[in-house]
Amino acid sequence: MKQKYFSFQNHSYLLWRLLILLSFLNAGIAKGDSFPSKPIHIYVGQSAGGGMDTLARLIGQKISTNLGQPVIIENKVGAAGMIATEFVAKSAPDGYSLIMAPTGNMVFNPILIPKIRYSPTKDFTPVSLVSTFSLVLIVNAKQPFKNVADLVSFVKANPTQSNYGGSGPAFQFATELFKLNTDIQGEFIQYKSTSETVVAVASGDLLFSLVDTGPVMPSIASGRVKALAVSSAKRLANLPQVPTMRELGLPQVEFDYWAGLFVPAGTPKDIVKILEKEINRVVSMPDVVKQMESIQVNPLSSTSEELSKLLSDDLARWKTVADKAKIKLLD
Repeated sequence: MKQKYFSFQNHSYLLWRLLILLSFLNAGIAKGDSFPSKPIHIYVGQSAGGGMDTLARLIGQKISTNLGQPVIIENKVGAAGMIATEFVAKSAPDGYSLIMAPTGNMVFNPILIPKIRYSPTKDFTPVSLVSTFSLVLIVNAKQPFKNVADLVSFVKANPTQSNYGGSGPAFQFATELFKLNTDIQGEFIQYKSTSETVVAVASGDLLFSLVDTGPVMPSIASGRVKALAVSSAKRLANLPQVPTMRELGLPQVEFDYWAGLFVPAGTPKDIVKILEKEINRVVSMPDVVKQMESIQVNPLSSTSEELSKLLSDDLARWKTVADKAKIKLLD
C-alpha cells in the first residue's frame, strides 16, 4: 500500500511538471511564432518569364522585404495550370503556400473539366486581386474593316470564310461571348501562344481574334494588325483611339480577366488578413504600378471578400456562356 502511494505521488509530480513545461512552451510559441516565421511559397502554373511568373516575382520580392521572410516562387507547369493549383489546394492551410492564379485556373478550367480535382470555391480562400487585364479585338490590317460593324457584316455574309483563334480557354470564352452578342458564327482554331495567334491574324490565316494587349502591341504599332475594340470598361491608355465594346453598343461584351492570390481553404482568417493587407500595400506602390503597366496589366488589389464575390460572379457568367455557345467540355 505504501509503495502504491509513493508511485502515485511520483506520477502526479511528473504530470504537474509536464503541465508546467507545456504551458511555458505554449507561451513561447504564442509569443515567438508569429506569422510568418518561415519562408512563404508562391506557386505558379505557368513557365518562368510568363505573365503570372512576372507578377509573382514582383509581388514576392516586396512581400519578402516587408515581412522579413524569403518568398520563394515555384513554377509547377502543366495541364493548363492545374498541377500547381491542385498542389496548393492540398497544401497545409497555414498561409505558407499560395497560388498566383489567373481567371483560367479558377474559372475556365473548372467549367471546362467536370472531373477536375479541385474546387475554386471549396478548396481555396481568396486573399486579394493583384491585377486585371482586358482583351483587344484585332483583324488583319489589309482587311477593309474600319470598325466592328464592318467585321460583323462580313462574317454574316461569309460564314464559311470566318475563323478565329486563341491560345487557351480564356480567349475562346471571350470570343464566344462576342459571337453570342453579335449573332455571328466562326470556327475556333487553337494556338500555343498569343504571339502565334497575332502572327496568324497578321498573315491572314485568321480573320479575327481577341487577344491580350501585351503581345499584340508591337504588331498594332507596326501596322500589321488593326485594333477594332477593347473589352475594358474604359479605353486603354496605350490604345486611346480604340473604342470600348460598350461604346459600340455591346455592353454585354465588357469584361476584364484577372490574376489573384489564393491560399488553401481553412487558412486562419487572421493570416489571410495579414497577407491581404500586405498585397494591398505592395500593389499600390508606385514602382510596382509602373512595372505592372509596363507589361500591359492594370494593378488592382482587393479584400478577400471582394475577390470571393468576383470569383463567384465569373463562374456563373462564364458557365452561362459555355452552355449557350455549347463549348465542348473536356475529360
